[in-house]
Amino acid sequence: MSTRRAILSGSTFEDQIGYARAVVDGDWVHVSGTTGFDYATMTLPEGIVEQTEQCLANIEAALTEADATFADVVRVTYVVPYPAEFEQCWPALRRTFAAAPPAATMLSCGLMDPRMRIEIQVTAHKS
Repeated sequence: MSTRRAILSGSTFEDQIGYARAVVDGDWVHVSGTTGFDYATMTLPEGIVEQTEQCLANIEAALTEADATFADVVRVTYVVPYPAEFEQCWPALRRTFAAAPPAATMLSCGLMDPRMRIEIQVTAHKS
């Protein structure tokens, strides 16, 4: 029987909307779509590169709390409102995922706040 555990980041969105930053279910870690907000200050950097770096830091914190790493990520989904900006993120994404490349999808659609430039969701399987 697997155990299910929620991981909360302290984001006000989690409480307002009613979700967890991540859910650990057995060896699986499901990290919610994560934006570039710094959850300690609830501030959002302006550019897509800076937001990507903050997304990755937020995701890494959730993975760490779940006893997982980016090497355990098997699926990543990128959501961007302006697809022409996505290429600017590639260096940060390559640094993060190149050692153990996950399956990936990029979607273009609007995000909840017009200042948001990227949202990243990952699924990890702990080895």
